[in-house]
Amino acid sequence: MRTSLGDRWVALTERLDGAGHWLAPLGLRLVLAWEFWEAGIQKYRGENWFAGIQDKFPVPFNLAPVDLSWTLATWAELIGAVALLLGLGTRFFAFALLVLTAVATVSVHWPADYGSLSELWRGYAITDKGFGNFKLPLLFALMLLPLVFQGGGKLSLDAALAARTGTTPREPVQDVLAWGLASMVLGLPLALLVPTVGMALLVAGVALVAVDRLLLA
Repeated sequence: MRTSLGDRWVALTERLDGAGHWLAPLGLRLVLAWEFWEAGIQKYRGENWFAGIQDKFPVPFNLAPVDLSWTLATWAELIGAVALLLGLGTRFFAFALLVLTAVATVSVHWPADYGSLSELWRGYAITDKGFGNFKLPLLFALMLLPLVFQGGGKLSLDAALAARTGTTPREPVQDVLAWGLASMVLGLPLALLVPTVGMALLVAGVALVAVDRLLLA
């Protein structure tokens, strides 16, 4: 029996998916673990320079003492890097580092002022030429999101613990609650950068979760 081109494509993608569950999250975890470890170790060995930018921290992070903020940021990066490397608590630490990245972006890399999206996009750069330089933190955020939504993959301590305890997720669920959680995951860090968009997503997420609870009542 001859195999059609479509069948061959399906067979190919199924095998790439099978390998991808093992390899794709691992690649993200390794590169992010390295980057956040480097950032954390520089803070651990260096001097606290947060005093010069504390007024740029978003609420409520601007309310914390400078020394506390420095300590929390340092250990969040160091512990988060080790957790990503091992794939332990991947979703939690990826989300914590996502929020940390958003705080760093608005405090250091975000343009001081912009009047349009085209002006804002001029800050998508490595070097700040007066328009911000949020390219790297944006890339880190986009790399962290798959780990928040899909976890550390099969080559992780999370997967090993889930298999041992019988808590391995079965099939993905795309219901109202799923989209509500997704809206909140995206909304919280965005609320620090673009408050209107972020708050809209947070409100939508809370509403979807409430609707899901009402449907189950």
